[in-house]
Amino acid sequence: MHQTRFFAGIALLALSAGGCGLAAAAPERDVLVPAEPTAIDFVDPATVVGLSTATIINEDDDHSRYVHISYPELTDAPGLNRALRADAERQLRDFRAAKSVNGDYPRPELNVDWQLAARSPEAVAVRLRTGEFLGASWGNSTRTFWFDPRTGKAGGSTALLGGPQALDRLAVLVKEQLKGRGPQVERDGVRADPGQFDSMAFNRSGDLVVEFDDCQIGPCSLGRVAVAVQAGRVAPLLSELGRRAQESVREAARSAPPAGPATTPKTAPAASPEASSNRAGSVNCARTKCVALTFDDGPGPRTGRLLDLLAAGKARATFFTVGTNAVAQPGLLRRMSAEGHLVGNHSWSHRDLSKQATSKIADSFRRTDDAVRAAIAQEPTLARPPYGAISKDVRDVARDLGLSLVGWDVNSRDEPGATASEITERVVRKAHPGAIILMHDTNPESIDAIPGILKELSGKGYTFVTVPELYGSAAMRAGRLYESGNQQSRKQPLT
Repeated sequence: MHQTRFFAGIALLALSAGGCGLAAAAPERDVLVPAEPTAIDFVDPATVVGLSTATIINEDDDHSRYVHISYPELTDAPGLNRALRADAERQLRDFRAAKSVNGDYPRPELNVDWQLAARSPEAVAVRLRTGEFLGASWGNSTRTFWFDPRTGKAGGSTALLGGPQALDRLAVLVKEQLKGRGPQVERDGVRADPGQFDSMAFNRSGDLVVEFDDCQIGPCSLGRVAVAVQAGRVAPLLSELGRRAQESVREAARSAPPAGPATTPKTAPAASPEASSNRAGSVNCARTKCVALTFDDGPGPRTGRLLDLLAAGKARATFFTVGTNAVAQPGLLRRMSAEGHLVGNHSWSHRDLSKQATSKIADSFRRTDDAVRAAIAQEPTLARPPYGAISKDVRDVARDLGLSLVGWDVNSRDEPGATASEITERVVRKAHPGAIILMHDTNPESIDAIPGILKELSGKGYTFVTVPELYGSAAMRAGRLYESGNQQSRKQPLT
Protein backbone atom coordinates (compact mmCIF):
# COMPACT_ATOMS: atom_id res chain seq x y z
CA MET A 1 0.00 0.00 0.00
CA HIS A 2 1.27 3.44 -0.88
CA GLN A 3 2.13 5.99 1.73
CA THR A 4 -0.42 8.65 2.67
CA ARG A 5 0.36 11.94 1.00
CA PHE A 6 -1.11 15.35 0.23
CA PHE A 7 -2.94 16.68 -2.79
CA ALA A 8 -5.08 19.62 -3.81
CA GLY A 9 -8.03 19.52 -6.18
CA ILE A 10 -7.29 22.88 -7.77
CA ALA A 11 -3.62 23.73 -7.99
CA LEU A 12 -2.18 27.13 -7.25
CA LEU A 13 1.18 28.21 -8.57
CA ALA A 14 3.64 29.37 -5.94
CA LEU A 15 6.08 31.93 -7.23
CA SER A 16 7.75 32.95 -4.03
CA ALA A 17 11.00 32.82 -2.21
CA GLY A 18 10.64 34.63 1.04
CA GLY A 19 7.68 36.57 -0.36
CA CYS A 20 9.80 38.55 -2.81
CA GLY A 21 8.43 37.04 -5.99
CA LEU A 22 11.55 35.11 -6.92
CA ALA A 23 10.78 31.49 -7.68
CA ALA A 24 13.08 28.53 -7.35
CA ALA A 25 14.22 27.27 -10.72
CA ALA A 26 11.44 25.48 -12.60
CA PRO A 27 9.04 24.78 -9.74
CA GLU A 28 7.38 21.44 -10.44
CA ARG A 29 4.99 21.18 -7.48
CA ASP A 30 2.01 23.52 -7.28
CA VAL A 31 1.33 24.54 -3.70
CA LEU A 32 -0.80 27.09 -1.93
CA VAL A 33 0.82 30.35 -0.82
CA PRO A 34 -2.11 32.71 -0.19
CA ALA A 35 0.01 35.70 0.83
CA GLU A 36 2.18 35.66 -2.29
CA PRO A 37 0.98 38.34 -4.75
CA THR A 38 2.51 36.57 -7.74
CA ALA A 39 0.46 33.41 -7.13
CA ILE A 40 -2.04 32.72 -9.89
CA ASP A 41 -5.23 30.73 -9.32
CA PHE A 42 -5.49 28.14 -12.06
CA VAL A 43 -8.82 26.81 -13.25
CA ASP A 44 -9.51 23.12 -12.66
CA PRO A 45 -9.65 21.80 -16.25
CA ALA A 46 -12.02 19.00 -15.22
CA THR A 47 -14.70 21.67 -14.67
CA VAL A 48 -14.45 23.00 -18.23
CA VAL A 49 -17.01 21.52 -20.61
CA GLY A 50 -15.65 20.73 -24.06
CA LEU A 51 -11.98 20.60 -23.08
CA SER A 52 -9.66 17.92 -24.39
CA THR A 53 -5.90 17.71 -24.77
CA ALA A 54 -3.75 17.61 -27.90
CA THR A 55 -0.32 16.01 -27.92
CA ILE A 56 2.66 16.19 -30.26
CA ILE A 57 5.36 13.57 -29.74
CA ASN A 58 8.76 12.91 -31.31
CA GLU A 59 8.48 13.10 -35.08
CA ASP A 60 12.19 12.68 -35.90
CA ASP A 61 12.93 9.59 -37.98
CA ASP A 62 16.09 8.75 -36.04
CA HIS A 63 14.49 9.27 -32.58
CA SER A 64 17.56 11.27 -31.56
CA ARG A 65 15.49 13.82 -29.63
CA TYR A 66 12.72 13.58 -27.09
CA VAL A 67 9.62 15.68 -27.76
CA HIS A 68 6.37 15.87 -25.83
CA ILE A 69 4.14 18.90 -26.34
CA SER A 70 0.70 19.06 -24.77
CA TYR A 71 -1.89 21.82 -24.96
CA PRO A 72 -5.66 22.12 -24.43
CA GLU A 73 -8.31 22.26 -27.11
CA LEU A 74 -11.68 23.85 -26.37
CA THR A 75 -14.69 23.26 -28.58
CA ASP A 76 -15.84 26.87 -28.23
CA ALA A 77 -12.45 28.51 -28.86
CA PRO A 78 -11.19 27.46 -32.31
CA GLY A 79 -9.10 30.63 -32.63
CA LEU A 80 -7.26 29.76 -29.43
CA ASN A 81 -6.76 26.17 -30.58
CA ARG A 82 -5.14 27.42 -33.79
CA ALA A 83 -2.86 29.80 -31.91
CA LEU A 84 -1.71 27.08 -29.52
CA ARG A 85 -1.12 24.64 -32.38
CA ALA A 86 0.91 27.23 -34.29
CA ASP A 87 3.03 27.94 -31.22
CA ALA A 88 3.62 24.22 -30.67
CA GLU A 89 4.75 23.80 -34.27
CA ARG A 90 7.03 26.82 -33.98
CA GLN A 91 8.66 25.46 -30.84
CA LEU A 92 9.16 22.10 -32.51
CA ARG A 93 10.84 23.73 -35.53
CA ASP A 94 13.13 25.80 -33.32
CA PHE A 95 14.04 22.78 -31.23
CA ARG A 96 14.92 20.71 -34.27
CA ALA A 97 17.16 23.50 -35.49
CA ALA A 98 18.95 23.86 -32.15
CA LYS A 99 22.24 22.08 -31.67
CA SER A 100 22.98 19.85 -28.72
CA VAL A 101 25.88 20.98 -26.55
CA ASN A 102 26.60 17.49 -25.27
CA GLY A 103 26.50 15.12 -28.22
CA ASP A 104 23.70 12.58 -28.52
CA TYR A 105 23.43 11.52 -24.88
CA PRO A 106 21.64 12.48 -22.78
CA ARG A 107 19.20 13.13 -25.59
CA PRO A 108 18.02 16.69 -26.15
CA GLU A 109 14.46 17.15 -24.96
CA LEU A 110 11.55 19.54 -25.51
CA ASN A 111 8.65 19.39 -23.07
CA VAL A 112 5.60 21.65 -23.03
CA ASP A 113 2.65 21.41 -20.65
CA TRP A 114 -0.11 23.84 -19.75
CA GLN A 115 -2.47 25.40 -17.22
CA LEU A 116 -5.66 27.45 -17.50
CA ALA A 117 -4.99 30.90 -16.06
CA ALA A 118 -8.55 32.10 -16.73
CA ARG A 119 -11.82 30.72 -18.07
CA SER A 120 -14.98 32.79 -18.33
CA PRO A 121 -17.37 34.13 -20.99
CA GLU A 122 -15.20 37.25 -21.02
CA ALA A 123 -11.69 35.81 -21.35
CA VAL A 124 -9.75 32.55 -21.56
CA ALA A 125 -6.04 32.21 -20.82
CA VAL A 126 -3.70 29.27 -21.37
CA ARG A 127 -0.26 29.33 -19.80
CA LEU A 128 2.28 27.15 -21.58
CA ARG A 129 5.31 25.93 -19.62
CA THR A 130 8.29 24.93 -21.74
CA GLY A 131 11.33 23.00 -20.63
CA GLU A 132 14.22 22.51 -23.02
CA PHE A 133 17.28 20.35 -22.44
CA LEU A 134 20.15 20.58 -24.91
CA GLY A 135 22.74 18.60 -23.00
CA ALA A 136 23.88 20.94 -20.22
CA SER A 137 20.87 21.88 -18.09
CA TRP A 138 17.17 22.60 -18.35
CA GLY A 139 16.01 25.97 -19.62
CA ASN A 140 12.48 26.95 -18.64
CA SER A 141 10.12 29.54 -20.04
CA THR A 142 6.43 30.47 -19.98
CA ARG A 143 4.01 32.06 -22.43
CA THR A 144 0.40 32.94 -21.76
CA PHE A 145 -2.12 33.18 -24.60
CA TRP A 146 -5.36 35.12 -24.19
CA PHE A 147 -8.59 34.48 -26.08
CA ASP A 148 -11.49 36.90 -26.43
CA PRO A 149 -14.78 34.95 -26.71
CA ARG A 150 -16.54 38.07 -28.01
CA THR A 151 -14.32 38.43 -31.07
CA GLY A 152 -13.09 34.85 -31.42
CA LYS A 153 -9.50 36.09 -31.60
CA ALA A 154 -6.46 34.86 -29.70
CA GLY A 155 -3.25 36.71 -28.99
CA GLY A 156 -0.23 36.92 -26.76
CA SER A 157 -0.14 38.51 -23.34
CA THR A 158 0.30 42.02 -24.70
CA ALA A 159 -3.31 41.76 -25.94
CA LEU A 160 -4.16 42.70 -22.34
CA LEU A 161 -2.60 46.14 -22.88
CA GLY A 162 -3.87 49.19 -24.68
CA GLY A 163 -0.94 49.52 -27.08
CA PRO A 164 2.80 50.31 -27.29
CA GLN A 165 2.61 53.25 -24.89
CA ALA A 166 0.90 51.05 -22.31
CA LEU A 167 3.70 48.51 -22.69
CA ASP A 168 6.29 51.27 -22.22
CA ARG A 169 4.61 52.35 -18.99
CA LEU A 170 4.27 48.78 -17.75
CA ALA A 171 8.00 48.22 -18.25
CA VAL A 172 8.68 51.24 -16.02
CA LEU A 173 6.34 49.90 -13.32
CA VAL A 174 7.98 46.48 -13.45
CA LYS A 175 11.41 48.03 -12.99
CA GLU A 176 10.10 49.80 -9.92
CA GLN A 177 8.79 46.52 -8.55
CA LEU A 178 12.19 44.93 -9.02
CA LYS A 179 13.92 47.42 -6.72
CA GLY A 180 15.37 45.71 -3.70
CA ARG A 181 15.54 42.31 -5.35
CA GLY A 182 19.32 42.29 -5.13
CA PRO A 183 22.17 42.91 -7.57
CA GLN A 184 21.60 39.67 -9.43
CA VAL A 185 18.34 40.94 -10.91
CA GLU A 186 19.20 43.04 -13.94
CA ARG A 187 16.55 45.77 -13.82
CA ASP A 188 18.11 47.51 -16.82
CA GLY A 189 17.49 44.34 -18.80
CA VAL A 190 13.74 44.96 -18.68
CA ARG A 191 12.62 46.40 -22.00
CA ALA A 192 9.25 47.24 -23.50
CA ASP A 193 9.54 44.17 -25.70
CA PRO A 194 6.52 41.89 -26.32
CA GLY A 195 8.95 38.98 -26.24
CA GLN A 196 9.79 39.78 -22.61
CA PHE A 197 6.17 40.43 -21.63
CA ASP A 198 4.82 37.23 -23.14
CA SER A 199 3.51 35.67 -19.93
CA MET A 200 1.05 37.83 -18.01
CA ALA A 201 -2.05 36.96 -16.02
CA PHE A 202 -4.09 38.33 -13.11
CA ASN A 203 -4.03 37.21 -9.51
CA ARG A 204 -7.22 37.01 -7.47
CA SER A 205 -6.91 40.68 -6.46
CA GLY A 206 -6.69 41.82 -10.07
CA ASP A 207 -2.98 42.61 -9.91
CA LEU A 208 -1.13 41.93 -13.16
CA VAL A 209 1.46 39.18 -12.68
CA VAL A 210 4.39 39.50 -15.08
CA GLU A 211 6.66 36.47 -15.39
CA PHE A 212 10.16 36.34 -16.86
CA ASP A 213 11.90 33.27 -18.22
CA ASP A 214 15.01 31.67 -16.79
CA CYS A 215 18.13 33.74 -17.55
CA GLN A 216 16.05 36.59 -19.04
CA ILE A 217 16.86 39.37 -16.54
CA GLY A 218 19.45 37.69 -14.38
CA PRO A 219 21.66 34.62 -14.06
CA CYS A 220 20.03 31.27 -14.73
CA SER A 221 20.58 30.25 -11.12
CA LEU A 222 17.81 32.68 -10.13
CA GLY A 223 15.26 30.58 -11.95
CA ARG A 224 12.09 32.43 -12.71
CA VAL A 225 11.44 36.03 -11.68
CA ALA A 226 7.90 37.38 -11.32
CA VAL A 227 6.34 40.64 -10.14
CA ALA A 228 2.77 41.73 -9.43
CA VAL A 229 1.75 45.22 -10.52
CA GLN A 230 -1.12 46.48 -8.37
CA ALA A 231 -4.56 46.48 -9.95
CA GLY A 232 -5.08 50.23 -9.57
CA ARG A 233 -1.77 51.09 -11.21
CA VAL A 234 -2.24 48.73 -14.13
CA ALA A 235 -5.91 49.53 -14.80
CA PRO A 236 -5.23 52.60 -17.03
CA LEU A 237 -2.93 50.48 -19.20
CA LEU A 238 -5.38 47.69 -20.00
CA SER A 239 -7.17 47.09 -23.26
CA GLU A 240 -10.88 46.40 -23.33
CA LEU A 241 -10.07 42.66 -23.22
CA GLY A 242 -7.66 43.28 -20.37
CA ARG A 243 -10.31 45.05 -18.30
CA ARG A 244 -12.81 42.26 -18.83
CA ALA A 245 -10.18 39.64 -18.05
CA GLN A 246 -9.15 41.42 -14.86
CA GLU A 247 -12.71 41.66 -13.60
CA SER A 248 -13.55 38.05 -14.55
CA VAL A 249 -10.60 36.76 -12.52
CA ARG A 250 -11.64 38.90 -9.57
CA GLU A 251 -15.20 37.63 -9.84
CA ALA A 252 -14.02 34.02 -9.96
CA ALA A 253 -12.00 34.64 -6.78
CA ARG A 254 -15.02 36.19 -5.04
CA SER A 255 -17.13 33.16 -5.97
CA ALA A 256 -14.51 30.65 -4.84
CA PRO A 257 -14.31 29.29 -1.28
CA PRO A 258 -12.15 31.47 0.97
CA ALA A 259 -8.53 30.49 1.44
CA GLY A 260 -8.18 28.27 4.48
CA PRO A 261 -9.29 24.79 5.43
CA ALA A 262 -11.53 24.44 2.37
CA THR A 263 -8.71 25.00 -0.11
CA THR A 264 -5.57 23.90 1.68
CA PRO A 265 -4.18 20.48 0.75
CA LYS A 266 -5.98 17.59 2.36
CA THR A 267 -4.69 14.20 3.32
CA ALA A 268 -5.78 11.57 0.82
CA PRO A 269 -7.50 8.53 2.34
CA ALA A 270 -4.99 5.85 3.25
CA ALA A 271 -7.49 3.07 2.46
CA SER A 272 -7.52 3.44 -1.34
CA PRO A 273 -7.27 -0.08 -2.81
CA GLU A 274 -4.53 -0.90 -5.27
CA ALA A 275 -5.60 -0.48 -8.86
CA SER A 276 -6.59 -3.67 -10.64
CA SER A 277 -8.87 -4.72 -13.45
CA ASN A 278 -12.34 -5.64 -12.25
CA ARG A 279 -11.99 -8.71 -14.46
CA ALA A 280 -8.58 -9.78 -13.17
CA GLY A 281 -8.48 -13.53 -12.61
CA SER A 282 -10.91 -14.32 -15.41
CA VAL A 283 -8.07 -15.47 -17.68
CA ASN A 284 -5.27 -17.91 -16.86
CA CYS A 285 -2.34 -16.78 -18.98
CA ALA A 286 -0.39 -19.91 -18.05
CA ARG A 287 -2.85 -21.83 -20.22
CA THR A 288 -4.03 -19.13 -22.63
CA LYS A 289 -2.14 -17.13 -25.22
CA CYS A 290 -2.20 -13.65 -23.68
CA VAL A 291 -0.93 -10.28 -24.85
CA ALA A 292 -1.13 -6.91 -23.13
CA LEU A 293 -1.99 -3.85 -25.17
CA THR A 294 -0.64 -0.72 -23.47
CA PHE A 295 -1.43 2.88 -24.39
CA ASP A 296 0.71 5.86 -23.37
CA ASP A 297 0.25 9.64 -23.13
CA GLY A 298 -3.53 9.97 -22.86
CA PRO A 299 -6.27 10.40 -22.22
CA GLY A 300 -6.78 12.45 -25.35
CA PRO A 301 -9.54 13.43 -27.75
CA ARG A 302 -9.65 9.95 -29.31
CA THR A 303 -9.48 7.85 -26.16
CA GLY A 304 -13.26 7.54 -25.99
CA ARG A 305 -13.37 5.99 -29.48
CA LEU A 306 -10.55 3.63 -28.50
CA LEU A 307 -12.57 2.44 -25.52
CA ASP A 308 -15.53 1.81 -27.82
CA LEU A 309 -13.36 -0.33 -30.11
CA LEU A 310 -11.86 -2.31 -27.22
CA ALA A 311 -15.33 -2.98 -25.83
CA ALA A 312 -16.55 -4.18 -29.23
CA GLY A 313 -13.56 -6.53 -29.47
CA LYS A 314 -13.93 -7.76 -25.87
CA ALA A 315 -10.35 -6.66 -25.23
CA ARG A 316 -8.81 -5.10 -22.15
CA ALA A 317 -5.76 -2.87 -22.00
CA THR A 318 -3.44 -0.95 -19.67
CA PHE A 319 -3.42 2.85 -19.96
CA PHE A 320 -0.37 4.77 -18.77
CA THR A 321 -1.76 8.24 -18.28
CA VAL A 322 0.08 11.56 -18.11
CA GLY A 323 -0.95 13.44 -14.98
CA THR A 324 -1.74 16.73 -16.72
CA ASN A 325 -4.13 14.88 -19.02
CA ALA A 326 -5.61 12.82 -16.20
CA VAL A 327 -6.71 15.88 -14.21
CA ALA A 328 -8.26 17.39 -17.34
CA GLN A 329 -10.38 14.34 -18.22
CA PRO A 330 -11.04 12.23 -15.13
CA GLY A 331 -14.26 10.90 -16.65
CA LEU A 332 -12.26 8.91 -19.19
CA LEU A 333 -10.19 7.35 -16.40
CA ARG A 334 -13.38 6.33 -14.62
CA ARG A 335 -14.66 4.75 -17.81
CA MET A 336 -11.38 2.84 -18.29
CA SER A 337 -11.62 1.40 -14.80
CA ALA A 338 -15.32 0.57 -15.07
CA GLU A 339 -14.79 -1.32 -18.34
CA GLY A 340 -12.10 -3.61 -16.97
CA HIS A 341 -8.98 -1.77 -18.08
CA LEU A 342 -6.10 -0.82 -15.79
CA VAL A 343 -4.85 2.73 -15.23
CA GLY A 344 -1.13 3.24 -14.64
CA ASN A 345 1.24 6.15 -14.10
CA HIS A 346 3.17 7.82 -16.94
CA SER A 347 4.54 10.76 -14.89
CA TRP A 348 3.10 14.24 -14.50
CA SER A 349 4.28 16.04 -17.64
CA HIS A 350 6.28 13.41 -19.57
CA ARG A 351 9.77 14.72 -18.90
CA ASP A 352 12.62 12.21 -19.06
CA LEU A 353 12.85 11.20 -15.41
CA SER A 354 16.35 9.80 -15.78
CA LYS A 355 17.57 13.42 -16.09
CA GLN A 356 15.78 14.49 -12.90
CA ALA A 357 16.74 14.60 -9.23
CA THR A 358 15.07 12.01 -7.00
CA SER A 359 12.82 14.67 -5.44
CA LYS A 360 11.42 15.61 -8.84
CA ILE A 361 11.02 11.97 -9.88
CA ALA A 362 9.03 11.29 -6.74
CA ASP A 363 6.95 14.44 -7.19
CA SER A 364 6.11 13.55 -10.79
CA PHE A 365 4.96 10.04 -9.84
CA ARG A 366 3.10 11.19 -6.73
CA ARG A 367 1.15 13.92 -8.46
CA THR A 368 0.02 11.51 -11.14
CA ASP A 369 -0.89 8.89 -8.54
CA ASP A 370 -3.01 11.53 -6.81
CA ALA A 371 -4.76 12.47 -10.06
CA VAL A 372 -5.56 8.85 -10.85
CA ARG A 373 -6.71 8.12 -7.32
CA ALA A 374 -8.96 11.19 -7.31
CA ALA A 375 -10.60 9.92 -10.51
CA ILE A 376 -11.02 6.18 -9.84
CA ALA A 377 -10.51 5.82 -6.06
CA GLN A 378 -7.72 3.32 -6.66
CA GLU A 379 -3.97 3.54 -6.16
CA PRO A 380 -1.83 2.92 -9.28
CA THR A 381 0.71 0.14 -8.88
CA LEU A 382 2.31 0.37 -12.32
CA ALA A 383 4.42 3.12 -13.86
CA ARG A 384 5.99 3.53 -17.27
CA PRO A 385 8.72 6.18 -17.25
CA PRO A 386 8.52 8.50 -20.27
CA TYR A 387 10.50 7.26 -23.26
CA GLY A 388 11.25 4.08 -21.29
CA ALA A 389 14.21 5.95 -19.80
CA ILE A 390 15.14 4.31 -16.50
CA SER A 391 17.98 5.09 -14.11
CA LYS A 392 18.91 3.74 -10.69
CA ASP A 393 17.18 6.75 -9.14
CA VAL A 394 13.99 6.02 -11.07
CA ARG A 395 14.06 2.41 -9.85
CA ASP A 396 14.72 3.43 -6.27
CA VAL A 397 11.92 6.00 -6.20
CA ALA A 398 9.49 3.57 -7.84
CA ARG A 399 10.31 0.96 -5.22
CA ASP A 400 9.75 3.43 -2.40
CA LEU A 401 6.40 4.47 -3.86
CA GLY A 402 5.23 0.90 -4.47
CA LEU A 403 5.34 1.14 -8.26
CA SER A 404 6.39 -1.65 -10.63
CA LEU A 405 8.05 -0.34 -13.80
CA VAL A 406 6.66 -1.50 -17.13
CA GLY A 407 8.52 -1.45 -20.44
CA TRP A 408 7.60 -3.31 -23.62
CA ASP A 409 8.94 -5.88 -26.02
CA VAL A 410 6.73 -5.09 -29.02
CA ASN A 411 6.94 -1.51 -30.26
CA SER A 412 4.13 -0.63 -32.64
CA ARG A 413 6.16 2.35 -33.88
CA ASP A 414 2.94 4.31 -34.10
CA GLU A 415 4.57 7.72 -34.28
CA PRO A 416 3.02 10.41 -36.50
CA GLY A 417 3.53 9.41 -40.11
CA ALA A 418 2.90 5.69 -39.61
CA THR A 419 -0.28 4.44 -41.28
CA ALA A 420 -2.88 2.29 -39.58
CA SER A 421 -2.07 -0.64 -41.88
CA GLU A 422 1.66 -0.38 -41.08
CA ILE A 423 0.95 -0.32 -37.36
CA THR A 424 -1.38 -3.30 -37.63
CA GLU A 425 1.10 -5.34 -39.65
CA ARG A 426 3.95 -4.58 -37.26
CA VAL A 427 2.02 -5.52 -34.13
CA VAL A 428 0.55 -8.72 -35.59
CA ARG A 429 3.92 -9.84 -36.94
CA LYS A 430 5.80 -9.25 -33.69
CA ALA A 431 3.15 -10.42 -31.21
CA HIS A 432 3.88 -13.53 -29.14
CA PRO A 433 2.45 -15.06 -25.96
CA GLY A 434 3.24 -12.75 -23.07
CA ALA A 435 3.98 -9.72 -25.27
CA ILE A 436 3.66 -6.20 -23.87
CA ILE A 437 2.71 -4.01 -26.84
CA LEU A 438 3.48 -0.28 -26.85
CA MET A 439 0.94 2.06 -28.46
CA HIS A 440 -0.34 5.62 -27.95
CA ASP A 441 -3.96 6.74 -27.63
CA THR A 442 -3.03 10.26 -28.76
CA ASN A 443 -2.33 9.23 -32.38
CA PRO A 444 -5.38 8.81 -34.66
CA GLU A 445 -3.65 6.20 -36.80
CA SER A 446 -3.07 4.08 -33.69
CA ILE A 447 -6.79 4.08 -32.96
CA ASP A 448 -7.57 3.22 -36.57
CA ALA A 449 -5.23 0.23 -36.31
CA ILE A 450 -7.05 -1.33 -33.35
CA PRO A 451 -9.87 -3.15 -35.23
CA GLY A 452 -7.33 -4.92 -37.44
CA ILE A 453 -5.06 -5.79 -34.51
CA LEU A 454 -7.93 -7.23 -32.48
CA LYS A 455 -9.29 -9.20 -35.44
CA GLU A 456 -5.93 -10.64 -36.52
CA LEU A 457 -4.64 -11.58 -33.08
CA SER A 458 -8.00 -12.92 -31.90
CA GLY A 459 -7.99 -15.11 -35.00
CA LYS A 460 -4.63 -16.48 -33.88
CA GLY A 461 -6.08 -17.41 -30.50
CA TYR A 462 -4.84 -14.49 -28.42
CA THR A 463 -6.65 -12.97 -25.42
CA PHE A 464 -6.10 -9.33 -24.48
CA VAL A 465 -5.40 -8.77 -20.77
CA THR A 466 -3.90 -6.13 -18.49
CA VAL A 467 -0.17 -6.26 -17.72
CA PRO A 468 -0.31 -7.84 -14.22
CA GLU A 469 -2.39 -10.74 -15.55
CA LEU A 470 0.57 -11.84 -17.68
CA TYR A 471 2.40 -12.74 -14.47
CA GLY A 472 -0.43 -14.56 -12.71
CA SER A 473 0.26 -15.63 -9.15
CA ALA A 474 3.93 -14.56 -9.40
CA ALA A 475 2.74 -10.95 -9.08
CA MET A 476 4.82 -7.88 -9.82
CA ARG A 477 7.27 -6.27 -7.42
CA ALA A 478 7.84 -2.57 -6.82
CA GLY A 479 11.02 -1.16 -8.35
CA ARG A 480 11.38 -4.04 -10.82
CA LEU A 481 11.30 -3.55 -14.60
CA TYR A 482 8.92 -5.77 -16.57
CA GLU A 483 9.27 -5.83 -20.34
CA SER A 484 7.54 -9.09 -21.27
CA GLY A 485 5.29 -11.69 -19.70
CA ASN A 486 7.94 -14.24 -20.63
CA GLN A 487 10.73 -12.71 -18.55
CA GLN A 488 11.86 -14.21 -15.29
CA SER A 489 11.41 -11.47 -12.71
CA ARG A 490 13.96 -13.06 -10.39
CA LYS A 491 16.66 -12.01 -12.85
CA GLN A 492 15.67 -8.36 -12.54
CA PRO A 493 17.75 -6.24 -10.15
CA LEU A 494 15.90 -4.38 -7.44
CA THR A 495 17.92 -1.22 -8.03
